[in-house]
Amino acid sequence: MLNEVVKVSLNGKEIYLLGTAHVSEESARIVEKSIEAIKPEVVAVELDRERYQALKDRHKWENLDIYEVIRSGKGYLFLVHLLLANFQKRISESLNTTPGIEMISAIKKAKELNLRVEFVDRDIRITLKRALAEITLLEKLKLLYSLVEDFFSDEGESIEEIMEKLKEKDVLNEMLAELSKEVPSLKRVLVDERDRYIAYKLYSLKAKRVLAVLGAGHISGIKHILENLSLSSEKISFDEELKKLEEINSKKANFSKLLKFGIPAAIIFLFLFGFYLKGFSFLATSLEKWILINGSLAALGAMLALAHPLSVLTAFIAAPITSLNPFLAAGWFSGLVEAKLRKPRVKDFEALLKINSITDLWRNRVTRILLVVLFANLGSSLGTWIAGLSIISDLLK
Repeated sequence: MLNEVVKVSLNGKEIYLLGTAHVSEESARIVEKSIEAIKPEVVAVELDRERYQALKDRHKWENLDIYEVIRSGKGYLFLVHLLLANFQKRISESLNTTPGIEMISAIKKAKELNLRVEFVDRDIRITLKRALAEITLLEKLKLLYSLVEDFFSDEGESIEEIMEKLKEKDVLNEMLAELSKEVPSLKRVLVDERDRYIAYKLYSLKAKRVLAVLGAGHISGIKHILENLSLSSEKISFDEELKKLEEINSKKANFSKLLKFGIPAAIIFLFLFGFYLKGFSFLATSLEKWILINGSLAALGAMLALAHPLSVLTAFIAAPITSLNPFLAAGWFSGLVEAKLRKPRVKDFEALLKINSITDLWRNRVTRILLVVLFANLGSSLGTWIAGLSIISDLLK
């Protein structure tokens, strides 16, 4: 359904769904012609305000506060977002066009004709948070590996092959669907939930004629949802439904919180219980084991990210302590030290959307800091489990 208009009539309202490719100049031209031909009251675009600002401000990445990213614990989230942005930019440059050009064209044309513009997609930060809340640590690593492999592998599709696909479908949504195959639980959040969110937004718009400019991959799902809504006799509170789709999964969040507080509490209990049963020598041996295993694996993670020696040392010192504190992480401290010792240069921020190989992630000081945070935290988490199980084994002897 790429570059085709699908009309859905419901309850006296006409909603026109136009499927586009997110980096296609042809899609941009068809968007402008469709707005002129359909003359809608509202032009709805598959954007949230955050992504719209990013499209308007091409230098947004250059104003990144890396310290705030680390302190807020959003390093992994930011890295995934950055890889997705790089993929889209690489394709658009190969086509000699601009990322999101069809959305920009839709908004520009609507303003020229004094038409109302509505952003109908869910905030990208909420979508990514909900997606990450759905998956385990191993699935997160698998996802990151898939992103890196798909973007930087020489064995993947060539730019020419992707350009051919652009003639048939929306590649960005196709890519999200492929990621969902790698981690099936992602499909519900990245594709199905967004279809519902956009459909509810479109249905609840106060206008008789709406043109929605969407990625072609969403058209079929949204059309199906809208048609079902028009046939349903059940009264739906769209505000409540949208609010539910904007919440982070409470059950998963509660389980994560249980692990976050439960694991440190369990480790401390092991120390105290071991001291009670076997005395000070057991406690001393357990603490030594805890420090060496946890610290060494966190330091190894930082080393794999090619961190500064002092950042590696920081990871080693911090990990045994932060692993017992649910509010701290070894990678944060190691990353902050790395950011102080190897301050990102202007050219590093300017190059954030020019990452074309896996080695670029290590060369760029901004992304290397994020890798230090990620790998040190991963090492510390692994160390917590290994050291904890080893202490339990000693306790049972």
